[in-house]
Amino acid sequence: MKSAREKLNILNAYQELGSYRAAAALCGTTHKTVRRVVERRTQPASEQPARPRKTDPHRGLITDKVRATDGRISAKRLLPLCRAAGYDGSARSLRRAVAEAKAAWRTQRRTYRPWLPTPGEHLVIDWGETADGRQIFCAVLAWSRFRFVRFADDQRQATTLRLLAECFETLAGVPAVVLADRMGCLKGGVVANVVVPAQGYVAFAAHYGFRPDFCEAADPESKGVVEHLVGYAKADLVAGQGPWATIDGANVAAISWCTEVNGRLHSEIAAVPADRLTTERALLRRLPSLRPAIGARQTRKVDGLRTVRCGSARYSVPGAFIGARVELAVSGGELTIFVGTAEIARHRLVGPGELSLLDEHYGRPARAPLRAVRPKTAAELAFLALGPVAEAFLRAAAAAGTSRLAHELSELADLERAHGRQALLAALERALAFGRFRAADVRSILAAGAGVPRLRAAGQPLAVELPAVPVRELADYAEGLR
Repeated sequence: MKSAREKLNILNAYQELGSYRAAAALCGTTHKTVRRVVERRTQPASEQPARPRKTDPHRGLITDKVRATDGRISAKRLLPLCRAAGYDGSARSLRRAVAEAKAAWRTQRRTYRPWLPTPGEHLVIDWGETADGRQIFCAVLAWSRFRFVRFADDQRQATTLRLLAECFETLAGVPAVVLADRMGCLKGGVVANVVVPAQGYVAFAAHYGFRPDFCEAADPESKGVVEHLVGYAKADLVAGQGPWATIDGANVAAISWCTEVNGRLHSEIAAVPADRLTTERALLRRLPSLRPAIGARQTRKVDGLRTVRCGSARYSVPGAFIGARVELAVSGGELTIFVGTAEIARHRLVGPGELSLLDEHYGRPARAPLRAVRPKTAAELAFLALGPVAEAFLRAAAAAGTSRLAHELSELADLERAHGRQALLAALERALAFGRFRAADVRSILAAGAGVPRLRAAGQPLAVELPAVPVRELADYAEGLR
């Protein structure tokens, strides 16, 4: 049989020469072949009835499965179903029938119009789950493609709103619309396919000034930009750096990863998302000065120790609120303390029986308790009048268990009249350094005077260059023994 190219060459040669034999000589064939090709070209094609196929009785099954899977099912998966339905043809014939059904389905399925996002308009959010059970929160600012990823232990409403507030603070603004999946933590119900947001989400949206919106049910294509981010974060961040021992460690890695990917050129928009955010930030709504209270609040009274009790643990507050009624809100492993709408303190949650104290609430850092020295007798007053050295000597002598310490202090105070104040202070410092707390020891130090050695810190090592000395090899000694 002649190929299509050979038949075309024969027809061109016949049109140029007008002779069967001349065209045959030019194309290297016979004049009969040229005549047959020309006649078939000029005669109308006869309509032949379509031959029945073995896949025809099962065309309805194939079409239904292709439609149900949105054209994703393969002929390999369909073959056992068709065999059970009585198909006895080959797998190749079934592949051809499935390909035809998919081609027909593509012409009938819904069509898409590219979405052109508006700057400052949409923020798309969604939750995902990692292989180790961690929840991953993802958000994308649609126009700039700026990405926000954080990890959490659950997908509750308080956690979602806390991370959404953190996202707004990272963006330094609030978009006009927050588009979310129909996640159960944010929806209060569905009426005639219209989602009713939960009351807590409505109050949160009113505080920040955005409009909550929800995607169609079971329709991931309507929020593909954030669906892609969830998969990207799992494949790159989690697979490349995880798992992490704690949520805090995972979020530190997530912040670093977001900084990296937002600083790279985005292939879809051919721009850097961080640079686009700088432009889009001017169109975002102003961020409120305070976060709203998320979750249920508890009321407590500040006690005299400047603390409030929550979950059998104590948390500090500024001293100006002693005796005042405050409200506590727990969210995302943190306890926030409010007076009205103003936040006055924030703590990480601690276990029952533990304390979380902030130094700024007490005006100084924590220090070990120290008992005050209160002299009463004349000997104690005379000795402690020598100053801080005498007080340090007294505390060290008491800690060492010095017997008859009161008598020793009386003798030490009398030494000032014989040797002078400065000499006695120097002797007390030396006795304190060597742990000698008897009056006789201090008297011996005073008697030695300036002849006693002084302790000094070790200095720098002395570097001495040694002269080079000629050496002999061991083989030279072996020759002398022979």
